[in-house]
Amino acid sequence: MLQPKLKSKVRCTDLDIGEVSKVVLDPLSHEISHIVVSMNGNGERQVAMGHVQAVTEDLVQLGAPSHDILALPPFKREDYVTTHEVEISHLEDNIHVTPGEVLVPLPDLEKNVKRRTFFMNFTHVIGFLIGLPIAFPILRFLMKPMYADFDNQWLNVGNVSQIKKEDVGVQFEYKKKVKEVYMPEYEVEKNVWVVRATPELLEKVYQGKDEEFRDAKGKVLWTNKKEIPYIAFSGKCPHLGCAYKWRNHKALGPVFLCPCHLSIYSAGGNVLDGPAPRGLDALPLRVSAGGEVEIIDMEFKAGTKAQVRIV
Repeated sequence: MLQPKLKSKVRCTDLDIGEVSKVVLDPLSHEISHIVVSMNGNGERQVAMGHVQAVTEDLVQLGAPSHDILALPPFKREDYVTTHEVEISHLEDNIHVTPGEVLVPLPDLEKNVKRRTFFMNFTHVIGFLIGLPIAFPILRFLMKPMYADFDNQWLNVGNVSQIKKEDVGVQFEYKKKVKEVYMPEYEVEKNVWVVRATPELLEKVYQGKDEEFRDAKGKVLWTNKKEIPYIAFSGKCPHLGCAYKWRNHKALGPVFLCPCHLSIYSAGGNVLDGPAPRGLDALPLRVSAGGEVEIIDMEFKAGTKAQVRIV
C-alpha cells in the first residue's frame, strides 16, 4: 500500500469528503498512524489509518460512510508539533510523503500547560538561586552609587566682609569636587547667594521659627537660627534650574531676577512674579567668629512645588 500523500482526495463509501491536509506520525514505529482530512469547509478530522482501505497516487479510499467521519471530533492542531521541531532519527527511511506538515503528538507532559509552566518556573527559580551568590556582589557594586548618601560636608565659600549692605543679594563663587558614578573626580564651579538680613526681613523669612535641614533618614543635619542675620540661597532658580541675578526692578525695586523665564524673588527668597513654583531654596549656613561663610551644598528638583533634594 502506498503512503497517503498531502492534497490527495479522500473518498468515503458514499462520496468524496475532502483532501489530506496533514499526516500524523507514530514517533515509536515511524509509521503514519492517522491522516488529517480537510472536510470541504467543515473543518478537519483526524482519521486513523485503520479506516483506510486503499491508497493510490491521488486518492485515499476510506471504508466508512461520510457521516461516520463527520462524527469524529475536530482535529486539535495544538496537540502536535511538526517533525521540524523534534528530532526523529532515520525518519527519512520510513516517511516518503510529499513535503508538508508531518506531525508528531506532543508528550503528555507538554499537553499539560500548567504542569509544564510549573516545571519551567521551577527551573528558573533554581537557576536564579544558583546564580545569585555570583551575581549579588556584582549587582551590589553596580548599584551602590544609586544609594550613596548625599554629601553633607561643610564648604567654605568666602567671608562676610564681601557683603556691604543689608537686604542685598551678594554672590559667592566656589569650587566643589564632584565624583560621579564610575567617573574620575573633577571640580565644578558653583555659586550661592548670601543676604545679610535686617530684623524685618528675618521675620518675613523665618516667621518666628528656626529652619531645620534633615538628611535622607530624617536626622537633623543643621538648624538655621532665626536670629542669625545671614541667609544663603542655592544659585539655581527653582523653576528650571537656571542661574539668576540680583537686579534693580523698575516697579519692585532690588530683587532676585531669573532672566530666562522672568521669575522674580524678594531678598527673602519669596516669589514675587513669574512661573517659579516655589521660593528660592535656602541652604544650611554658618558663619565663624572670623566671618568665614560655610554652607552645605544642596541641589533640589526644579519645576516642583515641593522641595525635593537631588544632590
